[in-house]
Amino acid sequence: MYTDLWNHALALYARPGAETACLDVQAMGGDVCLLLCATWLQARAVSFSEERAQALRAIAGPWQHDVVAPLRCLRQQWRTPAQHDPHLAALREQVKGLELLAEKELLQRLQTCAQQWPSGSHEATDSWLDRLAPVQARGHDALVNLRVAAAALQEAEDGA
Repeated sequence: MYTDLWNHALALYARPGAETACLDVQAMGGDVCLLLCATWLQARAVSFSEERAQALRAIAGPWQHDVVAPLRCLRQQWRTPAQHDPHLAALREQVKGLELLAEKELLQRLQTCAQQWPSGSHEATDSWLDRLAPVQARGHDALVNLRVAAAALQEAEDGA
């Protein structure tokens, strides 16, 4: 099992179906970093509590709003114009890199908050993903697919 959230996120995102599932949930208003954190907490068997979920949301919400979303918006605005302007395309790639760095920083902040919580709980820990996803994503195929990818990653790690 990956002990740090960043490497867990990279490994999960690389699993078949995970990227599409994350982007589908993001399109429904979900925060991909919170979803990846949820799967990491589940893999570490950290007990869910609404207080803990609120602590994570309090970190993620402002960072997404103030840092990640503006970078993503700019990158998306430049998608079409950058196809015809190589200089703009290069700038767009730099913005994309900044967006990734901003998400990496958010994952670090979420990890710092969550690593103080005990792991290895014998209580059910599968509520993290449902509780950190937007309501409209609960029960949606995208969330199911992310759960399947996370389970497959866990099985691969346990078998290694």
